[in-house]
Amino acid sequence: MPPKPKAQLVSNITGIDDMAAEPPILYLKDIFLTFGGTPLLEGADISVSRRDRICLVGRNGSGKSTLLKIAAGKVEADKGEVFLQPGVTVRYLQQEPDLSGYDNVLDYAQGSLTSGNDPYRAIYLLNELGLTGEEKPENLSGGEMRRAALARVLAPEPDILLLDEPTNHLDLPAIEWLEKELRQTRSALVLISHDRRFLESLSNQTVWMDRGKSRHLNEGFAAFEDWRDKTLEEEELNSHKLDRKIHREEHWIVHGVSGRRKRNIRRVKELAGLKQDRAGEIKVTGGVTITQAESESSGKLVAKLENVSKSYGDRPIITDLTTTIMRGDRIGIVGPNGAGKTTLVNLITGKLEKDSGKIRLGLNLDVLTIDQKREMLNPKWSLKDALTDGSGDMVAIGDQLKHVMSYMKDFLFTPEQARTPIHALSGGERGRLMLARGLRQPSNFMILDEPTNDLDLETLDLLQEFLADYQGTVLLVSHDRDFIDRVCTNVIASDGDGNWTPYAGGYSDMVSQKGSGVQKRKTELDAEHNVSNSGKKKSGKSTPATKVKAKLSFKHKHALETLPKVMEKLESEIKKLKVALEAPDLYSKEPKKFKKYMSALTEREVLLVKKEEEWLELEMLKEETEG
Repeated sequence: MPPKPKAQLVSNITGIDDMAAEPPILYLKDIFLTFGGTPLLEGADISVSRRDRICLVGRNGSGKSTLLKIAAGKVEADKGEVFLQPGVTVRYLQQEPDLSGYDNVLDYAQGSLTSGNDPYRAIYLLNELGLTGEEKPENLSGGEMRRAALARVLAPEPDILLLDEPTNHLDLPAIEWLEKELRQTRSALVLISHDRRFLESLSNQTVWMDRGKSRHLNEGFAAFEDWRDKTLEEEELNSHKLDRKIHREEHWIVHGVSGRRKRNIRRVKELAGLKQDRAGEIKVTGGVTITQAESESSGKLVAKLENVSKSYGDRPIITDLTTTIMRGDRIGIVGPNGAGKTTLVNLITGKLEKDSGKIRLGLNLDVLTIDQKREMLNPKWSLKDALTDGSGDMVAIGDQLKHVMSYMKDFLFTPEQARTPIHALSGGERGRLMLARGLRQPSNFMILDEPTNDLDLETLDLLQEFLADYQGTVLLVSHDRDFIDRVCTNVIASDGDGNWTPYAGGYSDMVSQKGSGVQKRKTELDAEHNVSNSGKKKSGKSTPATKVKAKLSFKHKHALETLPKVMEKLESEIKKLKVALEAPDLYSKEPKKFKKYMSALTEREVLLVKKEEEWLELEMLKEETEG
């Protein structure tokens, strides 16, 4: 059979408005795929022409990543047509890169290059992403693996880039650098991301994955949400009209005047068809129901810091910071990885002692921390165990009890997932689990550390609405610029060298006042400056940048795992000693025992502070190395 003319090929691709005159270099048409008996894709389409900028959006589990894998040739569809124009190069960024078989990161990054590519571009990209290229794959953190994978797919400058969550594990300077790099690339882009600002900046087309099918919008992500809402409203209206038509036909069947037999049989068949259409409708997945246990209000003043400073050794983390946080404030804390965001949060909440200055905390503070990166869960737990802490079928939400199945449904988990082990959950499901676990507890001062990781756009919207209605105070650590803009009333931003500056408004307001976004840490900028001045070696070959980059040793990793238990034990012992010291007449009747208890209490309180500072230093080192 002769090949179809190009114009005919384009016209046969369904679901895309205003097709460009240029034929696609990659397209997937009428793609079907079923996993475990459950249909995931049911006739999905996507078409990519040169220089396209397509964002692929949809709920978690809607098939976005799977469609991208089919386009990359990593997964085979059950049915459908996949076409890649001969000679077109494609590079795919997967969420979990595999570096096995490579001696170092540079070898891995250059492993995707062909004879016509510039070998030194991989070195440039690694340096920009905070890597030297000399790292051994077995020593990399998850964040460093992700950065290495980005350098690998960007280095060849392919015709098509398929990027699945490219901003994961990147801090704000790296995200803004990547945004600029992708704006300048000649490659066609297909992006999956939950970062609204990133998608708005880069996309000019949108493909919405919804209930197994793809819907196409010939505009970028900025226009998507209004279009989606309008589409769903029209769908709901059509569904309502169908219900009314079925009701009318059923009424006619029961009460209508008998007429000719053929006409009656036709209407009965039409009614059966209408009911079949109704039964075949796939409902939109419900939204997360976010509720939280109520707590008493805190005092009007939450925290006041005056000329507060904190250093680790010779390195200043916080220098002369003065700021006031009032009840109801939503404070965003922004800075590059390793700047000291965790240290600042712990100073504000009173978990960490300052070196100098004054910190005054308000009254009746009930602090809740939701930290998706650091909360340790028992790997043997199931989803049900994680929500009930391994006890029974009820979830305690403050003073109220709710059945675990009902609580799971609030956060879009199905009853079948109750016994699913935690390690088998997707990133988005783990994100919802962290929210569900945290919001069981009453609070009036909420600390959210990267709460937007892996959450889909609809859940982010609901989290934003929840925070808008939250009666307490919020401290938000995030690299999501759009979420900061939507939530925060104030921002405290790192300016480097331990300097932090408060700004009114969100991230965009900070950029307007400051004149720039969050900058890289000074050590990284100095390293880049030294590389640019040193030029090439005498051999004339470029080498990876030599950056001073801390590493987590086995001893560090072991300490990070064991210190929380040590601190928990010390806190328990301190509590018991305080209870014992409150016994009536202990001092007068048993002075030796009183003295012994006081000595033990002082010793444990000093040791607890020491262990907390050790843990915080290691957490900062971990944050810096993981990126």
